[in-house]
This record gives sequence, C-alpha cells and structure tokens, in this order.
Amino acid sequence: MSTLKTQSTEVEYIPSKNKPNTIKTNITKLQRLKRDKWLYFLLIPGILYFLIFKYAPMWGIVIAFQDYSPFKGILGSEWVGFEHFTNFFQNPDFIRLLRNTFILACLDLVFFFPAPIILALLLNELRVSWYKRTVQTFVYVPHFMSWVIIASITYVFFTTSGGVVNDIVSSFYGKEINFLSSPEWFRPLIMGQIIWKETGWGTVIFLAALASVDKEQYEAAIVDGAGRFRRVWHVTLPAVRSVIIILLILRLGNFLDTGFQQIFLMTNSLNRSVADVFDTYVYFIGITQGAYSYSTAVGLFKSVIGIILVLGANKLAKKVGQEGIF
Repeated sequence: MSTLKTQSTEVEYIPSKNKPNTIKTNITKLQRLKRDKWLYFLLIPGILYFLIFKYAPMWGIVIAFQDYSPFKGILGSEWVGFEHFTNFFQNPDFIRLLRNTFILACLDLVFFFPAPIILALLLNELRVSWYKRTVQTFVYVPHFMSWVIIASITYVFFTTSGGVVNDIVSSFYGKEINFLSSPEWFRPLIMGQIIWKETGWGTVIFLAALASVDKEQYEAAIVDGAGRFRRVWHVTLPAVRSVIIILLILRLGNFLDTGFQQIFLMTNSLNRSVADVFDTYVYFIGITQGAYSYSTAVGLFKSVIGIILVLGANKLAKKVGQEGIF
C-alpha cells in the first residue's frame, strides 16, 4: 500500500494483487480470424500440399498389414497382421541391409553433417564481399545438378577407360584402381558425392544464423585479446548451437534414408554386397517383383525407427538444457 499526498487530501492507492496494470483487449478467435484473414489465406497452398501429398498417402500404409492385391484393392485385400514384418526380420538379407544402411547413415552424420557448418564458418570469416558472394555461388551450383549428372561425372573421372583419376594413379603406382566396381571404394565415393553436391547448399541456414550475431560480441572478444579461432569458438559457434541441434534432430528422422537415386545409379553387380540398402531393396522387391505389402512393411519399419530417433534426440537435447523442436 502506498499513500499519495496532495495539498488538499490524501488518496490511498492499493496496487492490484493480480497482474501489473495493463489494458487488455478481449479479442475473440472469430475476430482475430477476421482481422488476419489474408494471412490465413496465404496458408491454404501449403496446407493443401501437405494434406494431398503427405497425409493422404499415409492411408496406404495399411497394406503393410494385408496381403494386398491391386485387383481387390485396399478394402478387399486379406488382413495378415504382422506377417510381413516377421518375414522381413527373419530374412537373411535383413542383417546385411541393416548393416549397409547403418554404416552409410553414420558416415553421413560424421562427415557430411559437419561439412556445411565448417564451410559456413569459413565463409563467415571472409571480409571481401564480392569474393564471398563469388565463392558462395560456386559452392551452391552442385546442388542444382541431378544425381544422374553427378553419377556421370563420377564415371568420367574414375573409370578405368581413360578416367582422369586413374590416369594420375597409374602414373604414380603403375596400375589402375577400379573405383567404380570395388566394394571398398563404394562408400568413399558416395560420401564424396554427397559432400560435393550438398555442402554448399547446406550453408544457407547457418549463414543466416551467423548474420544475426551481434557484432559487439566480436568487438568485446577482440578487446579481451581473443584471436580469430577463439572468437569462432566462443562467439560464433554458440550463436548457431541451437540451429545445429535442431537440424541434427531433424536429420535423425531421416537416419535410414540413404537416398535411393544416388545408390541405385552407383550400384553394380560387383559392389552390390555393400550397396544394397533399404531404399534400393524396397524398389527391387516392391516395384520389380510386385511385393507391395512386403515393401510397405519395410518402409514402415524405417519410419518407426526415424520417429523413435527424433523423439529420443529431442528429449536428450532438452535434458542437457538445449531447445528441442517441440
């Protein structure tokens, strides 16, 4: 309680025990919808896209529990429960597919995921604007090439029939290496293709996050005697830490997605032992052999693993004091 004294009288002022004095505007949901109607109107194309191409096809996962026949349709096919999942887990190919997919997924996280972060940090240190824009343009270009073009370039460089790389290798060692058909070189080639193609485009989000870093923090670090490396470590990286964690969680949702087109184009009869992954297995079993229910069960298994990894990573991020995606 406080007392306001004037020349003529005293007025007692009792502050509110609830919330600070603020003017509340009671706007109903209908009024808010009417006020922002054009903003909601802009959401319609995005909502339709997700409803038609993302949510509506999810109805098709029921065939994973059926002996699906295209002639009988989803409603007329016989239900078999978890029979296809049991057959898949008991299949001798399951362990090989899981091992190949898991190794490629781990290599992707270890080598490719940090690559855009490192490149973004390097680009952020460039002070000449025209040079920085030129470098960004060159590193973005491979993203817009199809995997067919990437596979063709790889063939031209690494083939034993006049390939540039093999010409250099033979000049030093006196013999050529069959990179394209060797199981030992399959995974390094796949990782090299991904890093070359997608690293530049992956820097877009990180560069946007780095642009919001307060310049005064760098100035304060310079005054404290911090060198360039320490400024990156103590100022730049903490600024993008939340972005890195969110993207890592989202990446774990696609952990078992190794990319069908790239793997398919680089697979041949000699490297198939390490090239067969879940994505190509679904294609060969589901499309070429017509085992629609069985291949859907394999795809559903991948999706469930992805959901578990996302939920687990999100919970772990919150436990260590970081922001999750929900």
